[in-house]
Amino acid sequence: MDLTIPDLGEVQEVTFLRWLKGEGEAVEVGEAVAEVEADKAVFVIEAPAAGILQRLCVQEGQRLPPGAKIGEIRPE
Repeated sequence: MDLTIPDLGEVQEVTFLRWLKGEGEAVEVGEAVAEVEADKAVFVIEAPAAGILQRLCVQEGQRLPPGAKIGEIRPE
């Protein structure tokens, strides 16, 4: 399952802050996996499914639009 930047309403772009889970780590549904910032507010990206986190090469400080793919959750 794709891990994407969520739609945050009027927000056109977010800044990727950091990963909260490492590459290859197991995650549960709703678990926080990354943080992004938009309009001076920090938002947590949660895992949409349980499985193993496969991160893409998203850099801290990188600007991304809503819907941008940042990783995948693969079934265990």
